[in-house]
Amino acid sequence: MEAWIEQCAADIARRAPRELEALVAVSSPSGDVHGDEECASVCAVLLPDEAEIERVPCSSPGHAQDLVARLQGTGSRRVLLLGHVDTVVAHAQHRPLARDGEQLVGSGAVDMKGGVVLAIAAMRAFAGRPADYAEVSLLLVCDEEWRTAPFAHVERFAGIDACLCFEAGELAGAAEGVVVRRKAAGTIQVTAHGRTAHSGSAPDRGRNALLALAAAAQAVAAAHDPAGPARLTAVPTVIRSGDAFNVVPGTGELFCDLRADDLKAIEAVLAAIPDAVGGARLEPELIRRWPGMHSEATTAPVLERATALLGRPVMPAARGGASDASHFADTVPVTVDGLGPRGGKAHNPEEFVLEASLRPRAEVALAVISAALAP
Repeated sequence: MEAWIEQCAADIARRAPRELEALVAVSSPSGDVHGDEECASVCAVLLPDEAEIERVPCSSPGHAQDLVARLQGTGSRRVLLLGHVDTVVAHAQHRPLARDGEQLVGSGAVDMKGGVVLAIAAMRAFAGRPADYAEVSLLLVCDEEWRTAPFAHVERFAGIDACLCFEAGELAGAAEGVVVRRKAAGTIQVTAHGRTAHSGSAPDRGRNALLALAAAAQAVAAAHDPAGPARLTAVPTVIRSGDAFNVVPGTGELFCDLRADDLKAIEAVLAAIPDAVGGARLEPELIRRWPGMHSEATTAPVLERATALLGRPVMPAARGGASDASHFADTVPVTVDGLGPRGGKAHNPEEFVLEASLRPRAEVALAVISAALAP
């Protein structure tokens, strides 16, 4: 292993648990301006003094501004480190970081405040190596978990040589893995327009929006085929209809989460939802469109160089979950994800980071960044 990587990674691992504790201590569900501003303040304190910090408009209206930090160097290449500080956990369910054996348990610990801590630490490491790069930038957004608006930052970083995202890491067999392939993601919203009626004295005068939405949910679920050619998962997740137990519901809405190798498979599910059921009209819409990421070929030379720097393999892997890295992958061929620490149970109360993974994942991150900066 390159000596500087070993030394910097050891320092990162020593500091990371306390830094993660500080960031997880802030409850920051998507859309909570105060929580996201607190996260931005914590991140600004952890960034190196050499970094130029800027706040830029978020892709989603009504959110706090996103954070951009830049290091200017004397080299020739530009890379972007990418992450998000928002979580799916509401304030009432928020858990600050606590140690449970080998696990650091807390809300958003692995998705993805642990990755944010490593990305910031990498910025500190490269602040002392300005000859390695023309620019190393960090983009931290606060709307990744629930965004339905178009992603606003691709043009801002036009011309970068690599995008490196710090979502959770993983093992590929016995070797350290990074993510070079992700599914496309889509969210279908179905709005039902029926007619209310008294459910006891005049039930047949109504047009039941709830039954129509149930039929739409079945149509979506029938397309679920994770072992099929498009590796499509189609999961109804939220349904809302009716306000009283004795009234035929006249309106309602359904949300479904879909993942596939490409957006065409998701759009086909949208087309399969009926226009009406039992006289209630259905309006389906694909409100979120996230592209897939297919960077296997273009990232192979970078992973080879990272393997040489690290002295052990860095292996490519695929993951089904969506990521902001996918938005850059179409225009930035060298896009690598999964550079964060290992952990598990994302979006659950027991979400955790494995403390023992912090040092090896810091080594992987430094090696991949260095390899991406190589001429």
